Amino acid sequence: MDIKHKLLNLFENWANEKAISINKLPISGSNREYFRIISENKKAVAAVGYELKENIAFIEFSKFLKEKGLKVPEIYAVAEDKISYLIEDFGDVTLYDFLEKNRKGVDIPNQIKDYYKKAITQLILFQTESSELDYSLCYPRHTFDNQSIMWDLNYFKYYFLKLGDIIFDEQLLENDFQKFAEYLTTVDNDYFMYRDFQSRNIMIVDNELAFIDYQGGRKGALQYDLASLLYDAKADLPKEFRESLLDFYIENISQKIEIDKSKFKTEFYFFVLMRIMQAMGAYGFRGYFEKKEHFLKSIPFAIENLKYILTKVDLSEYPMLKNALEDVTKSSKLIEISKSAD
Repeated sequence: MDIKHKLLNLFENWANEKAISINKLPISGSNREYFRIISENKKAVAAVGYELKENIAFIEFSKFLKEKGLKVPEIYAVAEDKISYLIEDFGDVTLYDFLEKNRKGVDIPNQIKDYYKKAITQLILFQTESSELDYSLCYPRHTFDNQSIMWDLNYFKYYFLKLGDIIFDEQLLENDFQKFAEYLTTVDNDYFMYRDFQSRNIMIVDNELAFIDYQGGRKGALQYDLASLLYDAKADLPKEFRESLLDFYIENISQKIEIDKSKFKTEFYFFVLMRIMQAMGAYGFRGYFEKKEHFLKSIPFAIENLKYILTKVDLSEYPMLKNALEDVTKSSKLIEISKSAD
């Protein structure tokens, strides 16, 4: 039996009526596949993934977060083999889509500003209401620890720096990576880290926000998810708006927990740099090697973000990393690769 027949059986057993249509949804960054299935009175999104631990993490996280009052998909049904499952359909309009359709250059309409503030308010709930989550379910790591960080940094090295023919001393860069990872792990990481909290994973449903794709969640620092949202490359938010949202976050998180605001900001920009490098690795791997060319279009925006962040962080203790990043900002080859996706 092919996968579509399996999904139709799963749907019809749940809906108790025949499906009218099943349509595959556009591909995303992962290897999971999604289908929209509709019957006369019901609809659902069917997900197919062959990494069972990741599926289980998403299913169980969804149940937990929904109980906490967060707007995440309801799990309707799970196949016996756990390869496929049905979830609530939040439609097709992401925060990114809405931003692209309604922005006017650097001018961000008030409605979009309000959506971003709502996203930050909800992010704080994700982060602070998840102390009872079963972190043993996290995949592939239960914490954004030294090993997780080194995976991301090497992802950046092998799929982006080498893609751009950036010259570096392998050992000296590895030394800087280790020191950089050690610094990030000194930051309090006892909060739920969504891992990919960005505008394409935030849906707009009846003028409210809903959230998807947190199956990579784990314990981590507060700053990482905020960095993901504010420095989401293609969203290309104006610097002043980003800074105002950073202040908005700090003001609101301070009502939940005690933080050193100045220290938080310093650490935040280092996490922005970490997130930019992780994303660049994904652009190289997903875009160039897996031929998902829409990822390549984010490269110029990520480079602009990198230029700005290099003015906000002191990398004097990481000289080889600093040199490599500066070379990235000057790379004509990376810009040429991004244009190949047009």
